[in-house]
Amino acid sequence: MDECCSNKGKEIAELALKAGQRRVLLWVLAINALMFVIEFSAGYIANSSALMADAVDMLGDAIVYVLSLFALQRGARWQAGAALAKGAIIFLFFIGIVVEIGYKLRHGVPPSSDLMLIFGFLALLANVTCLGLLWRFRKTNVNMSSTFECSRNDVVANVGVLCAGGAVAMSHSAWPDIVIGGLIGLVFLRSAIRVLREAWPQFKRRSA
Repeated sequence: MDECCSNKGKEIAELALKAGQRRVLLWVLAINALMFVIEFSAGYIANSSALMADAVDMLGDAIVYVLSLFALQRGARWQAGAALAKGAIIFLFFIGIVVEIGYKLRHGVPPSSDLMLIFGFLALLANVTCLGLLWRFRKTNVNMSSTFECSRNDVVANVGVLCAGGAVAMSHSAWPDIVIGGLIGLVFLRSAIRVLREAWPQFKRRSA
């Protein structure tokens, strides 16, 4: 009887935890989808490729959270598969940044630093909020761990955009945006390798 109650209590606790994860993921999904619209519009008006790239990152995160929600009610293999997909998305962000840097090296025009700072700070607030919501689930499983990794990258990217905006304002040059964009790209590359390295063995193990 005690064992039965104990097992039932564990099941209830697990269901409650998954409900908490789902609620948090829905919140961060809504925040990222809204910020994509706001930040991309601002980037287009300001002629800022950094803001538009960061906005596309927000859209990518929204896709990541959809994958996380999809995997939440499924087994460990699905969760590992979702983590693999997230790692691939992060790697695509790295490729996109490399392409963007190549374009700026040829046609670099300084963007509006004022709009970069205003909307870069707004994006930072949004991502810090997402990071805070995800914090207690960051070690729950590979699915939530990779989701937290994506959100942490966003905060780093936002700080980089703010630094670039300040440097552009002082120098009136596109070079600060190029240099910091490269550093952000390296962060994404490191994160993609980490997520894929953690998820792939679990996916293979669950597939066997």
